[in-house]
Amino acid sequence: MTETVPSMEILGVRINSISGEDAVVRLEQMALSGRPHHVVTVNPEFIMMAQENKEFRTVLSRSDLALPDGVGVLWAARILGSPLRERVAGVDTVTALARVAARKEIRIFLLGAAPGVAERVALRLERENPGLVIAGAYAGSPDPREEDEICRRIEAARPHVLLVAYGPPRQDLWIARTADRLRIPVAIGVGGTFDFIAGVVLRAPVWMQKAGLEWLYRLMQEPRRWRRMMSLPRFAAAVLKDKISGAHGR
Repeated sequence: MTETVPSMEILGVRINSISGEDAVVRLEQMALSGRPHHVVTVNPEFIMMAQENKEFRTVLSRSDLALPDGVGVLWAARILGSPLRERVAGVDTVTALARVAARKEIRIFLLGAAPGVAERVALRLERENPGLVIAGAYAGSPDPREEDEICRRIEAARPHVLLVAYGPPRQDLWIARTADRLRIPVAIGVGGTFDFIAGVVLRAPVWMQKAGLEWLYRLMQEPRRWRRMMSLPRFAAAVLKDKISGAHGR
C-alpha cells in the first residue's frame, strides 16, 4: 500500500480523490496490515465544524484516508478547480466493506448510534454476507467516563475494523483519543450510516441521490435537522469567497 492517494483541500481540510471501489480495496489492505489507520468521511458539515474546532481540524488533517462523502464536497472541489473522482458515501462503503470482510475473515466491531441500532445492523450485515464476523455491537457513548468500558469490550473482541457512529466531531475525536490504546487496523467514523442500514432512517431514492438531493430527503424525514442543514449555505458561501479571493491553492 505504497501508492499515495491524490488529495486536495477545501477550506483547509484535506480530502482524497478516490473511487468507492478503490476505497474499499485500500480499506481491505489497511485491515490486513496490522497497523492502525484512521479513516474519515468528510462532508460540508465536517468542513464547517473544522473551521471553528481546531482539535477536530487537526484530527482530520492527520487521518490516513479522507473520503469525500457529500455532493457538496464534489461541487466545491469543481469550483476550486480540483475535481474529485466521485462521492464515496458512508453507507455504500460499509456495505461493500462487509462483503469483502466476509471473504477475507476481517472482523468488524460496530460502536454507536441509539441503543439497539448497532445490533440491528449486525444482524442485517451477517444475514446478507454469510461468513461475516461482527465481533461486537454496542451503543455506548463518547462520554470519557465510558471510555474504559468501551475499550475493554473492543480489546476483547479483537476487530480488524471499528466503525464508530457518534456523529461529527465526537466520533473522530473519540477514535483519535483511543487510537494508541486500541491500535485498530481500521477505525472509521461513519455518522448516521447505522441508522440507514438498520432502516431507522430511509435513504433517498436513487434519483434524488444522483440529483444531489439526499440532504433534502433526510430533512423531510427529520425536520429537527434544519439547524445542522444551515451549515450548507454557509459552506457554499465560504467556498465561493475562497474562489473569488484566490486564497485556494496559495
